[in-house]
Amino acid sequence: MPKPARRMRFTTWRSLATAATAALLAVFLAPAAAHGAPRESTPVYSYENAIRESVWVDTGLDGDGDGKTDRVAVDIVRPRELARQGRKVPVIMDASPYYSCCGRGNESQLKTYDANGNVVQMPLFYDNYFVPRGYAFVGVDLAGTNRSDGCVDVGGRSDIQSAKAVVDWLNGRAKGYTTRTGADRAKASWTNGRTGMIGKSWDGTIANGVAATGVKGLKTIVPISAISSWYDYYFAKGAPLYDSGPDWLSGYVDSPEATAKCAAVQQKLVDGAPRTGDWTKFWTERDYVKDASKVRASVFLVHGMQDLNVRTKNFGQWWSALAKNGVERKIWLSQTGHVDPFDFRRGAWVDTLHRWFDHELLGYDNGIDDEPMADIERHPDQWVTSSVWPPRGTQTTTLRPGTGTQAGVGTLGLRTGSGTEAFTDDPKLSETDWAAHIDRSTPEKAGFVTKPLAGDLRLSGSSKVTVTATPTTSTAHLSAVLVDLGPDTIRDYADGGEGITTLTDRTCWGPSTTGDSSCYKVTQAKKTDVAATVFSRGWADLGNYASDLKGAPLTPGKAYTITLDLAATDHVVPAGHRLALIVAGTDKDLIDPPSTTPTLTLDLSRTSARVPFVGGAGAFTRATAGSAAATSTAGLDGVRDPSSALRVPGETR
Repeated sequence: MPKPARRMRFTTWRSLATAATAALLAVFLAPAAAHGAPRESTPVYSYENAIRESVWVDTGLDGDGDGKTDRVAVDIVRPRELARQGRKVPVIMDASPYYSCCGRGNESQLKTYDANGNVVQMPLFYDNYFVPRGYAFVGVDLAGTNRSDGCVDVGGRSDIQSAKAVVDWLNGRAKGYTTRTGADRAKASWTNGRTGMIGKSWDGTIANGVAATGVKGLKTIVPISAISSWYDYYFAKGAPLYDSGPDWLSGYVDSPEATAKCAAVQQKLVDGAPRTGDWTKFWTERDYVKDASKVRASVFLVHGMQDLNVRTKNFGQWWSALAKNGVERKIWLSQTGHVDPFDFRRGAWVDTLHRWFDHELLGYDNGIDDEPMADIERHPDQWVTSSVWPPRGTQTTTLRPGTGTQAGVGTLGLRTGSGTEAFTDDPKLSETDWAAHIDRSTPEKAGFVTKPLAGDLRLSGSSKVTVTATPTTSTAHLSAVLVDLGPDTIRDYADGGEGITTLTDRTCWGPSTTGDSSCYKVTQAKKTDVAATVFSRGWADLGNYASDLKGAPLTPGKAYTITLDLAATDHVVPAGHRLALIVAGTDKDLIDPPSTTPTLTLDLSRTSARVPFVGGAGAFTRATAGSAAATSTAGLDGVRDPSSALRVPGETR
């Protein structure tokens, strides 16, 4: 049973004693204001002279089977002045598998070390910016990567324990050592234990997983483009999203030591994640959504609404589960693909993140909890806000497809349709091809379209499409997409930069040292003019009609009903545009094709889309009432097909 809803503010430790607490914090945690409680930490401590040290934390696991519990490497940068004064500091942590193999950020930075093994370059700007403001920054090598023992298990117990053990160590509950193999203990006496985790993609996924353990001391997480359930990274109701599994991903980040020791773990990754798409215990262990009720930390979530790497179902289901359990939260949704906010909204991001950590980790009453919950990029570099997300008044509305004047070109409205539409799977074509041919009868898709809208229509949240389909073969994959038909200028998310272009000039975010620059290349929005925008997608193997957990062969000629979960989004279909639902087979480069080439016949009376409109059915009725002229799309194309390059949940540029 869900917890009673709390106020949708972000305060995690405000109480009747706020004034007294703030006064104490002003003395013990960060630079104090001259009068009253501080509202912002300021850069008064030396970055160049900061303490740089390494600790190895015992995870309590023996993943590599060498008879010794694994230790994970923890690289620390913290203010020397506060250490001399005996003042304890909070921690910002990024736990990652990428610190030595692949790099972090748009410039793929790696950790570097001095002759004593202490970190010189810590990737990204977090240490440069926050250490002078009275924070410690901690970079954790996941088990099996860089300087850590153990094996990579791709989101499983070892991955999560790698970072959770460090939170425990920061709070005096786990053992740390000054070396990887020695017996000399290291204690985190310099921290108050208040920890915030941050990271993009796999790193942010670890933050989600650690928060789902309910570990004490983790006060906030900032997951960026992060996975909430690893099954939903690899499959969509049995349909494979990639042509490889977690065993390939583990091999991509393994240290040489892990490669030599972890064959047994690699085999478990193969055995636990069958390419059939069936749910196994392996996926249950890597499903953090089911444990949302354990989350104690606040959550500041960031995701690109056109992220085709960590697809947006991951943020939608996580957000909904957090909401049901009363978790305090905030969200940014961009038009980009798999891109860090530092690279699509840099100044606003650094300012907002600064105030978020000041509030959540230092307890400063800086007003961020009174600001809108959601920031949404409506057009490139044009942002709107919502006091809550999805907005109040959002209601699910059932839309029905109907037949039109030509085959495969139907209508979309509130009335139940009749008749059938058929299409033949064509793995050579993608959603952009379908959208470009929406008004033509083509064999690979069935499209259903409203008339031009008389007013704007906003969708906010996750949709579901239920289809009843009769296949001609024993296997079939399905895709369903929602499309905004009309001219627009959008971020070019299908480009290699996924919506950004990297320039040559740099901006700096904190002090630098010889070995660690805080200056990063400037980016700008990569835009393209389009005639149609696919803004939400979902996929399924029709063989999973009876169960989300297990597929079965189909009987040709028999009708099956299945519901596809479409990705979460926030999109406005403007007046003059049309809203379309397209149902087809293989979505090229976004799901793998089935083993056969089926023709599928849809029963329109038993096919529908449940769509979250702001204003519900009334808003849809008003937007589709009367007559409106369609806006011209002459000379415009869509984005290119999504890249077929193998993706990993990390830096892809």
